[in-house]
Amino acid sequence: MKILLTNDDGILAPGIAAMYRELTTLGEVHVAAPETGQSAVAHAITVLRPIPVRKIHVHGEFHGFAVEGRPADCVKLALTELIGGRPDLIVSGINDGSNLSINVLYSGTVAAAADGAFFGVPSFAVSLEHGEELDFSRAARIALRLISEFLQRGLSGGQLININIPNLAKGPPKDVRVAPQALQTMEDKYVKFQGPDGRMYYWLDGDFGQIDDPDSDLHLLNEGYVVVTPLHFNMTHYQRIGELAAWSWPEVSGF
Repeated sequence: MKILLTNDDGILAPGIAAMYRELTTLGEVHVAAPETGQSAVAHAITVLRPIPVRKIHVHGEFHGFAVEGRPADCVKLALTELIGGRPDLIVSGINDGSNLSINVLYSGTVAAAADGAFFGVPSFAVSLEHGEELDFSRAARIALRLISEFLQRGLSGGQLININIPNLAKGPPKDVRVAPQALQTMEDKYVKFQGPDGRMYYWLDGDFGQIDDPDSDLHLLNEGYVVVTPLHFNMTHYQRIGELAAWSWPEVSGF
C-alpha cells in the first residue's frame, strides 16, 4: 500500500513523526508537509508565486518533502509531481489540537485530507486535543486502529474521515463514537494591545462556550470519546434549489 502523510503543523512537528512510525506497518509511506506551521489556513493554495520544495531527513527517522506552501499545496504537489503516482491512502496529522464543529472549515489539517478526497483518494484527518501532556505516540496507535478498521471494511475513493482523539492525559478514551459536526460557532474575542510601533494589535482568542448539541463531535470529544466524523464539501443547499429556480428573475441581458 502506498500512503501519503502530510499535516499543517510542519514537517518537523512531533505528530507527523508519530503517525509515520505507525503507518509504516501498513505500507510504503511518503511524506510531503509544510516547511513551517500552517494552522488555520483552511484550503488556501499558492498561485501567485512558485513553491520551493526540498527533501530533508527528519529526526533521523524518515525523508520527506518540505514544502514552502500550504497543506493543500503539499497534497497537490505530492500527487502530481513528488511521489511518483497516486497513493492508495492519505493521512493528514496528527494535529496539535482538535478540529471540530465549524472549525473544520478553517483547519489546514482537514483541508489537506479534503484535497486528497477531491482527487478520489480515501483520506483521513487526525487531530489530538490540546493538553499538558501530548502523547502523540499513543494517539498514533489509536488512529492506526481506526484506519485499519476502515481498510478491513473497504475504502472508497473520495472518502473523507475526520478523527479527533481526546486529551490522553485525562486517561484512556472511553470508546469510539461516530458523530456529526456541531453547528456551533466559537465565541470570538480579541486581545487588544499597542505595539512598540504605535499601532494597535488584535490577537484572536475565544472558545465554544456552552455546548448545545449532546450528540455532536464537540460534546463527545469533551466527554472523553474518540470521535469519527465522515465529511464532504459539496456546499450546495439542495433544499433551496427548487425555491430559487421558481423565482421570476430580473432581465439581465441588457447590462
